[in-house]
Amino acid sequence: MKPSTKLGLIAAFALLASTAISQVKLPAASPTQTINQDFALSNISITYSRPSVKGREIFGQLVPYGAVWRTGANASTKIKFGEEVSINGKTVPAGEYSLFSIPGANEWTFILSKNLKGWGAMGYNDSEDLLRFTAKPQEIPFSIETFTMLFANQTQNSVDVQLLWDNVSVGFTVKADIDSKVMASIAEGMKGDKKPYAQAATYYFDNGKDLKQALTWASEAVKAQPDAYWLEHLKAKIQLKLGDKKGAIASAESSMKKAEAQKNPDYVALNKKLIASAK
Repeated sequence: MKPSTKLGLIAAFALLASTAISQVKLPAASPTQTINQDFALSNISITYSRPSVKGREIFGQLVPYGAVWRTGANASTKIKFGEEVSINGKTVPAGEYSLFSIPGANEWTFILSKNLKGWGAMGYNDSEDLLRFTAKPQEIPFSIETFTMLFANQTQNSVDVQLLWDNVSVGFTVKADIDSKVMASIAEGMKGDKKPYAQAATYYFDNGKDLKQALTWASEAVKAQPDAYWLEHLKAKIQLKLGDKKGAIASAESSMKKAEAQKNPDYVALNKKLIASAK
């Protein structure tokens, strides 16, 4: 075999070996996760990488106190708000931000940064901060092996963002001012041909607004959908809150019969409970 042929074969085998190696896929050491949460009138999403403890001492060692942390692994954690919100009473415009943090034994500082391009905390510059706020960490009586972020304690206009890793839990509350938007939407909707009676009555009842108006809208919703036992149950709840026990019982009994006919035991039980409380 000619030397040139041997060299060609060697090069071909090297290329094949290199290709084979490049095709090996390994599990990510810190897998990426995106969590999405419907919130207020839009949503919040968080994308972050999840390192694990692996027998290491985390806060104060692997993650030093007093230093800017990417709040996870790999690229900095990203948080995206679908509408204007507030954190610690400070306004945060709709949009996406990097979520950095500075852990401490007794206090954490969170940072929303406008810089979305950096890798980890490298290149972090406080001139690009949108907002800083503090939170108190808590020790939990068990260990979370893999860094975890989640949404908790959600209401119509607030939700907690919680971080858990090793034996530490820390978080902050996000709030949205939706009342003026919803009220304007209801007012506009009532001008149209298809009036949002059910949604309007529900919002008024849930938020302690004009209950007489809520009852009028609930009654109209029941007229429009006479088989909708859930709407008649809403009407019964409004009547009970207004002090009309007789009317509430009548509406609940009617709702219960419809729920039984449509085989919904949950609403049968809800109506029984309402009737018992009204007697």
